[in-house]
Amino acid sequence: MQFFADFHIHSKYSRATSKDMDLEHLDKWSKIKGIKVLGTGDFTHPEWLKLLKEKLTPAESGLFKLRNSDSETRFILTSEISCIYTKNNRVRKVHILIFASSFKVVEKINVQLGLLGNLKSDGRPILGLDAKELVRIILNASDDCLVVPAHLMTPWFSLFGSKSGFNFLEECFEEYSKYIFAGETGLSADPGMLWRMPDGRRITLLSNSDAHSPAKLGREANVFDAELSYSAIIDAIKSKDPKKFLYTVEFFPEEGKYHFDGHRNCEVRLSPRETKKYNGICPVCARPLTIGVLNRVEELADRPEGFKPENAILFKSLVPLEEIIADSLGRNTGTKEVKKQYNSLTEKLGSEFNILLSVSKEELERATLPEIAEGIIKVREGNVVKEPGYDGVFGKIRIFSKEATKMLTRQDTLF
Repeated sequence: MQFFADFHIHSKYSRATSKDMDLEHLDKWSKIKGIKVLGTGDFTHPEWLKLLKEKLTPAESGLFKLRNSDSETRFILTSEISCIYTKNNRVRKVHILIFASSFKVVEKINVQLGLLGNLKSDGRPILGLDAKELVRIILNASDDCLVVPAHLMTPWFSLFGSKSGFNFLEECFEEYSKYIFAGETGLSADPGMLWRMPDGRRITLLSNSDAHSPAKLGREANVFDAELSYSAIIDAIKSKDPKKFLYTVEFFPEEGKYHFDGHRNCEVRLSPRETKKYNGICPVCARPLTIGVLNRVEELADRPEGFKPENAILFKSLVPLEEIIADSLGRNTGTKEVKKQYNSLTEKLGSEFNILLSVSKEELERATLPEIAEGIIKVREGNVVKEPGYDGVFGKIRIFSKEATKMLTRQDTLF
């Protein structure tokens, strides 16, 4: 069967997350978004694990569903670990996503990790543990676990990040590199960028939301055509079979908050070419710039821009529906009118993914305002204007020009 999956999220026990990141809200928003398989996130946290055990019951092999519910949402056990340690005379900060097939395996992992750090402190615990050693612990708990370096290119906390990462997979994981089958693109990069790098072609590229609130689920996701089970999902990822792992849904990477180089406090945003002109130094404060994902890709790439490997798992770049509606109406996300139009569309046409990817232009025009229908089609065609994010500032994807938005706003006011 064909389904959408989002593996990397966080619970209400992680820092800077919504209190609504509980199983009931996650189930509700999974249906709104069109997600069939959702990661639990944070299985290392004792309180969240207790809730998972109480409220989930086994469904298909290695997957779970809400107890006493006929919901079709399936949960897969996942968690993220922050490894901060010194290696080769540098401080390294690498985030790792873990998949497990059962609560029994999770308990084994938690016992070992609990000896190394305080798992109660955060849903995403910080451990002074070499990432290589983390892989060893996870695979000793069960060889059917999957270990995935998270948001591969983010400057501060990733495998290849400019601030604290490595240049090659083997530098980080050494003899355990052969057990790293996949990596996560992150919001500031997409497969097209990572294909330029040797390790970006070697591993399977996953895309997940890393959501901290329910409405952010599915902003990036994975699309499979496989049996609904833990082993089938893991096999599709490991095998890189484009018949089983169909494509990923991506942010336009420019919208990610570390795409370009820059300084947030100085409001300086630079392309890699401009950064080179300034020798990596901020022209305002004369301190080193935060080097973004695009620049780091250029540094590690051995293939030209636009290179595509044979049998690559494809990707589609989208903008979340709420953002499309807001841009179409000249309003901000979260406002009353935007929410009203969002709810109306999903009630009439089904899930957000169905609306963004499948519903015809004619159906859209019958179901919503013409400018919203036009906005969805423009995004589907990649007809957008991109303002890259930098140094923790999210970028902006504009569907309509500012002049066009003003005109639409005036028309709406008159109406």
